[in-house]
Amino acid sequence: MTLHTRATRRRLALAVGAGMTLALLATGCAGQAGGSSTSAGGTSLLAAMDNGSPTFTRNFNPFSASKRTTANVIYEPLFVPNVLDGTLVPFLGTKYTQPDASTIVVDVRTGVTWQDGTAFSADDVAFTYQLLKDFPALDTTGAWQDLASVDVEGQTVTFHLSSANVPAAAVVLNVPIVSKHLWSKVTDPVTYTDENPVGTGPYKLGDFNENQYTLTKYADYWQADKVAASEVVLPASNTQLDVVNNGYDWAYAYMSDVENTWVKAGKANTYWFPPGGTIALLPNLTKAPYNNVDFRQGLSLALDRTKIADVAEEGYVKAAGTSGLLLPNQKDWLDPSLPNGGEVTQDTTAALAAFAKAGYTKDASGKLVDSSGAQFAVTISTVNGWSDWLRGVQEVQRQLEAVGMAVTVDQPQQAAFEQARAQGDFDLAMGSFGGTGSLYNDFNQLMGSEFSVPVGQTASANFERYSSPAADAALASLKVAVDPAAQKKDGYQLQQLMTKDLPVVPLFYGGLWGLFSSTHFTNWPSADNPYATPATWGSNPLLILTTITAAH
Repeated sequence: MTLHTRATRRRLALAVGAGMTLALLATGCAGQAGGSSTSAGGTSLLAAMDNGSPTFTRNFNPFSASKRTTANVIYEPLFVPNVLDGTLVPFLGTKYTQPDASTIVVDVRTGVTWQDGTAFSADDVAFTYQLLKDFPALDTTGAWQDLASVDVEGQTVTFHLSSANVPAAAVVLNVPIVSKHLWSKVTDPVTYTDENPVGTGPYKLGDFNENQYTLTKYADYWQADKVAASEVVLPASNTQLDVVNNGYDWAYAYMSDVENTWVKAGKANTYWFPPGGTIALLPNLTKAPYNNVDFRQGLSLALDRTKIADVAEEGYVKAAGTSGLLLPNQKDWLDPSLPNGGEVTQDTTAALAAFAKAGYTKDASGKLVDSSGAQFAVTISTVNGWSDWLRGVQEVQRQLEAVGMAVTVDQPQQAAFEQARAQGDFDLAMGSFGGTGSLYNDFNQLMGSEFSVPVGQTASANFERYSSPAADAALASLKVAVDPAAQKKDGYQLQQLMTKDLPVVPLFYGGLWGLFSSTHFTNWPSADNPYATPATWGSNPLLILTTITAAH
């Protein structure tokens, strides 16, 4: 597993059943094995991208929960977030400023046309946001949770927020924009399936049936010179075997022994597994001894995180430190005064000393016992069927047993696990945090006391129920800080609190599983060029499809 917010997506992706197969046709390139040629002499680029439905329904409403994922490359937002570093990449907006913490001013791009030839303007932007306000069911990203009003003057759109909230820009500006001249005629936009979508994006809908459909490059797209693939062909069915044997060019899939299963399958095959979140042990801070910071420090020091990461994810990801940052993605935010950058080396002697401060010592038989001589026993909860988390938990179990604990692993089904975790019914539970691209959102969902509800009530974040006036103050300051220096100061304070208080015990980073081939297309996102994640969902494909280049 990676982030809890992506739980369902990644479970599907493990089997590559999540992928809808894309065939992207690059004009002017010679045909290669595994690619199909078009009459124009192009070659197909295969990639996995959608929800794995056995058949397709014709729904391209960009606000619908059951929409085709490719609606996100037909309809563009003002800006697309690169969640690796938090930057917002301009699309229908050319730039934005935040003159204060409750205002966002956007310059709207000129020279853009809708795919029916109609000119795009700021009025379309204003119409779209008003549509989401009038029909809240369409506001699936929650833009109006932060908005108070939207004003338009010429090609400038000003967003007035309901409160001071600098990080809200990433949500507010990532709304797919629809056309006023077409959508104003839609009677019920909530149930509208938008079978013949007209966007401003790089692709428009071609032939469609339940087994396969095509997207064709929009010739008058405002940055058509950056779109290397002339056609996108999407079959409904694909398997992990297809990814290897049919020479896919882009897939999102965890692949065991990737060097021998993927890299050796094609001379141009490569992969990039950047961190997409932090996997951690969540201690229930409403229970003793987990509410004792000395005990939590003992847990942290007792663990060999590198070994846990290697066992859980086959060495594809790194051990996570206590800073709370997603590294190296957020390396520019790392507090330089943090010892070892927050990295923790296993130190059994120091761990036992910390446990002793919390009232637990080793007896003559090697058991970690309390003052009455009773061995300390703990249950660690993880989801049944999530094999990578289970491997990690089993390694944690071995290491904690080595310091004298009695450890039980509980594996409820996903729904039961998530309910128990949200309601505070656990000792230690696996969890994940971070990966939003926003320092504030990452820390707030982990440490914000606003999420710390009483046990028995359902928490939406901060499942460990951490509460700290110092953390709340730093979060409140970070939320309204426009100046980068002030943002860093608040970020440093939160990292220090993470390391000192250990509200969770970070273990390793959860990967984003990108598989690529440079046979037909190059310039895929990579560690050297992290312009996007490898993700095949949301607006992220816009970043990739407008950056890859044809290989000749």
